[in-house]
Amino acid sequence: MTTDAGLLERLIRFAIRQRWLMMALTAVLIAVGVWSFQRLPIDATPDITNVQVQINTEAPGYSPLEAEQRVTFPIETALSGLPKLDYTRSLSRYGLSQVTVVFKDGTDLYFARQQVAERLAQVKSQLPAGLEPELGPISTGLGEIFMYTVEADPAARKRDGTPWTSTDLRTLQDWVVRPQLRNTPGVTEVNTIGGYARQVHITPDPARLVALGFGLRDVVTAVAANNRNVGAGYIERNGQQFLVRVPGQVADLDAIRDIVLDRRDGVPIRVRDVAQVDEGPELRNGAATQDGREVVLGTVFMLVGANSRDVAQAAAAKVEAANASLPPGVKAHAVYDRTALVDRTVATVTKNLVEGALLVVVVLFLLLGNLRAALITAAVIPLSMLFTMTGMVRGGVSGNLMSLGALDFGLIVDGAVIIVENCLRRFGQAQHALARELTDEERFDLTASATAEVIRPSLFGLGIITAVYLPIFALTGIEGKMFHPMAITVVLALTGAMLLSLTFVPAAIALCLRGRVSEKESRAIAWAQRCYRPALAWSLSHRGVVIGAAAALLVACAFLASRLGTEFIPSLDEGDVTVHAMRIPGTSLTQAVTMQAQLESSFRALPEVQRVFSKIGTAEIANDPMPPSVTDTYVMLKPREAWPDPRKPRTQLLAELEAVARRLPGNNYEFTQPIQMRMNELISGVRADVAVKVHGDDLDTLVRVARDVEAVMATVPGAADVKTEQVTGLPLLSITPDRRALAGYGLNPGDVQDTVATAIGGEVAGHLFEGDRRFDSVVRLPEALRSDPARLADLPIPLAGDGNADESSRAATWASGAPRTVPLREVARIQTVLGPNQINREDGKRRVVVTANVRGRDLGGFVDELQQRLQREVTLPPGYWLGYGGTFEQLISASERLAVVVPATLVVILALLFWAFGSAKDAALVFSGVPLALTGGVIALALRGIPLSISAAVGFIALSGVAVLNGLVLVSFIRRLRVRAVPLHEAIFDGALGRLRPVLTTALVASLGFVPMALNVGAGSEVQRPLATVVIGGIVSSTLLTLLVLPALYAWAHRRAR
Repeated sequence: MTTDAGLLERLIRFAIRQRWLMMALTAVLIAVGVWSFQRLPIDATPDITNVQVQINTEAPGYSPLEAEQRVTFPIETALSGLPKLDYTRSLSRYGLSQVTVVFKDGTDLYFARQQVAERLAQVKSQLPAGLEPELGPISTGLGEIFMYTVEADPAARKRDGTPWTSTDLRTLQDWVVRPQLRNTPGVTEVNTIGGYARQVHITPDPARLVALGFGLRDVVTAVAANNRNVGAGYIERNGQQFLVRVPGQVADLDAIRDIVLDRRDGVPIRVRDVAQVDEGPELRNGAATQDGREVVLGTVFMLVGANSRDVAQAAAAKVEAANASLPPGVKAHAVYDRTALVDRTVATVTKNLVEGALLVVVVLFLLLGNLRAALITAAVIPLSMLFTMTGMVRGGVSGNLMSLGALDFGLIVDGAVIIVENCLRRFGQAQHALARELTDEERFDLTASATAEVIRPSLFGLGIITAVYLPIFALTGIEGKMFHPMAITVVLALTGAMLLSLTFVPAAIALCLRGRVSEKESRAIAWAQRCYRPALAWSLSHRGVVIGAAAALLVACAFLASRLGTEFIPSLDEGDVTVHAMRIPGTSLTQAVTMQAQLESSFRALPEVQRVFSKIGTAEIANDPMPPSVTDTYVMLKPREAWPDPRKPRTQLLAELEAVARRLPGNNYEFTQPIQMRMNELISGVRADVAVKVHGDDLDTLVRVARDVEAVMATVPGAADVKTEQVTGLPLLSITPDRRALAGYGLNPGDVQDTVATAIGGEVAGHLFEGDRRFDSVVRLPEALRSDPARLADLPIPLAGDGNADESSRAATWASGAPRTVPLREVARIQTVLGPNQINREDGKRRVVVTANVRGRDLGGFVDELQQRLQREVTLPPGYWLGYGGTFEQLISASERLAVVVPATLVVILALLFWAFGSAKDAALVFSGVPLALTGGVIALALRGIPLSISAAVGFIALSGVAVLNGLVLVSFIRRLRVRAVPLHEAIFDGALGRLRPVLTTALVASLGFVPMALNVGAGSEVQRPLATVVIGGIVSSTLLTLLVLPALYAWAHRRAR
């Protein structure tokens, strides 16, 4: 021990001797810290996305069952057994299959994508021809950082005098705005929804086709064959090389109309003779609206690992620049910008830190009674912050709510407070003894010995607080990603503070605390001592009562803690609302747009709402596949200052929005927030707090069990937005080929399928090029015929030629007028049926999910009650089982892990204390401060009605460190007095009085550092509030217990050693 202390003292003496060198090194730290601060990535919350790869396969015309059978199942099977695979989940919907492959944490995303791409290449041969599985963008679930609309002024006109249509706006988005944004650093993809992609429609008239003996296939073949350029090598002539090309590409619509299909009696039959050729809208799967009118909406996806604030700002700048290249009257406007939330959150954190730091300086001045000493101590705050920033930039940790939110300057300056306070006390005593001012040499020597005297308890205290944060590093998965940044920054800040206490603080004391040091106690401390003396005397004389009362308090608080309830993380108020609107399956896109316009106009009428925009259905890149019956509505709110009542609680506003929404029939709603919705979905594939997953094989049975689960769930107190996902009820127009009838005509079902697919779904027969722009040429029936099932029955199906007939069965030459087609109704049955709406699978099994959000109740208690009720009241058929998902999963896994790691950490703290004192008894005495400190935290949470969450748990972790630090300082001092043969009672009394100032100072400084955080109502304050509440409550109780219960305990434990 002595060598250890000797080394520290030598280090301190070196720092005092080379004080100018220390100041120069401090200046270097400031320079490096400022440089790092400018490069620190800033974000609102840590990105908690697991490592996942999305595979989207567009399967036009496939029903959900066919998409599952032909596409999803083969892909899932091919992916099983991938290295580091965690699980797969999939969604099969009309015309789309989406498989999400989730890998274990820590897997490199690019490695994961490479593995998936290799397996997809192998499975390609098993998929139906023409289907191309595509990997989703290299982005995380929180990558949607910026959205903008392209809209035209109602009075604006094109060059030809016509108004701008949604097709024109979509064309400008696809070919002017999007290419500029995609080149922004940090942007991986720009997704478009809304408007119509421009297409050339070739719509044959079935009656003319029949009259002239053509089929739809002939039109497709002719258009494709007459719209290509061919290169034919090169020739050499007179030493020159000529490239040979045969251009045949069509340049405009007239060229398409002039394409020859065939000759009849020597007359060429052209496309225009059998079909209309015009520009027309695509068959789209999604639309976008804003404030009740249709717009084109672009979403910018951020590349994994990029800085959301920088990318969003760069995207906003690019949109502004793109406006210059748009025609007059057309503008691109930002409608959702993550920067706004990030800036609000950072402002909250900064405000808390600055206010906390100012409070700390004021307290130091009041309690130390010396401005220079207070400033030296306070200087540790910015210096350790700069040290932390440097470490964060090196370690790739972004500055966000979680990483900067837990920094308490009180903890950081604790070590420095103890040192400065001891130096002041010793200077005062020495001046008093010598009756003169100290010389420089005396002062340097005294600084070194006074610092060395308390450096060990202070370093041990900081070491213990650091050790206390280690359990957070043991959290894995999503909760790990959430809280690791916090632990990293706190450990960095404490390490910086430790180094500064050894070097900068002694050097600064030696330099600055010259001249006469007033040895008077400050008024605050003198008053505190007057009150404390009788209280301490009473506590020492009534040891049994004091210890008994402390034990009773512990038991009471343990009971109270079990009644507090639990949640994972308090949700961050993002300042905006997302309304997930659901309608009856099979609702058409046009109908959904009309209903959405009514909803948006109703929301827009509220005075707090700035704008409302929506995504209906699926965007061009199906990263979030929704049917047309489902809409994400973003309600962007004005800043609170612009509200009629800025103090209106968020819950009241949500209730008003809900009341407005409920007035409109035919809709079902779920209220959440943009990032929160994505987070819930990422965490468990579900957008709600709690999800019960029913796994099995048969869809009808799954739906029946899910209904039972929903009925039980709705009766559990606290359940809101309870619903079963819509799995059935999608109307299908089924055209079933009649095989016997087909055989009579010499046809196959494939002939019917191909003709119907082209007639209704359309078939691309090449492209029309305009410079860089290219537009599909699509052959399909005119809209009036396509949408009328009765007229569809007359669709002509071409009959096979009789080229394979033999001489005896060949038709007579005069039978040339025989029909070459047969109407569809002769060979197929047309009927309307209801089919599955979507099919979800997880780990290779079908599943149906029942979801609920929890309001007005804690999450943990709700799930416990729900599980018990479901076990009692729902009977499952053999081969079916229930799984649970949603955000509460993280609460459980974090709690389980902490239950193992926290006791281990407490053992480490005990070992450190034993090492500090070399006495198990004294170590145990100081350690008793931990449970006693936690009582205050529990009481504070109960008084403010805040449930236990992982944030509060982190507060308890920080608290145990502070509690130990105070006890350590007190017991070390009492022991030092006893070494000098002072009697036990006197040593305890003098020791406790002597350490009153540092104990009070560290406690006040640590708790006041958190006061702004506990009282703040800015963006992000919900997440920090539980943590701050626990620390403030705990420090109050810990200080009282250190000053009153610990002396009594010490006297009782050492009663034989009088």
